[in-house]
Amino acid sequence: SATRDALAQSGRTAVLVAVDGRLVGVIALADAVRETAAAAVAALHEARIEVVMLTGDNEATARRIAGQLGIDTVVAEVLPGDKADQVARLQADGRKVAMVGDGVNDAPALARADLGIAIGAGTDVAIETADVVLMRSDPLDVAIALRIGRGTLRKMRQNLGWAIGYNALALPIAAGVLYPSLGVSLSPEIAALTMSGSSVIVAVNALLLKRLPLPAAPGTRELTPTIVKEAVSGGAGR
Repeated sequence: SATRDALAQSGRTAVLVAVDGRLVGVIALADAVRETAAAAVAALHEARIEVVMLTGDNEATARRIAGQLGIDTVVAEVLPGDKADQVARLQADGRKVAMVGDGVNDAPALARADLGIAIGAGTDVAIETADVVLMRSDPLDVAIALRIGRGTLRKMRQNLGWAIGYNALALPIAAGVLYPSLGVSLSPEIAALTMSGSSVIVAVNALLLKRLPLPAAPGTRELTPTIVKEAVSGGAGR
């Protein structure tokens, strides 16, 4: 009994083995984390994202898994219908919440969150409800998707700022506003070339997104969006 209780407190399920009605052993069962789970949590922390575990498992099991992965906050023994309420509480504190789930019970929370992320191997309800669907059941893909999203948004802002600044400067010159005072003007040919040059700069800056470093599991090569695309395409071909 003491051994069973100790295993239960450590987040493991105790299975008693008996022969002819006599106890001869105890087998401990425990949920195993995915190989890339710790790397995924570390990548999210690097991006200054707090990681919260919402689970219906008992407190001891949840604490054990969270301790292995370095998860910040654990909310255990959550009923299926209460996950959306937990997301709402986080939002009420002024936080932007991204919810990751794959089951039918996760659908309300996915819909309630600011960003719903479903695992590709999840249920149809979760996939239909989510904003983003990951093609693989790899926790590290969550961090990769967020890194690509942030990188894309940053490039959009850079290109928009460049386009606005460039046109705000070039259009008055092309219109001859500076010619009376400074004698500066642009011929139609030069104006056309400079406009094309601006488009080239924006396109090249967007292509630099392919060099964005992405989170990778320890012992593997650093990923880029191009490598991820090749891996997904190769997997789809098989």
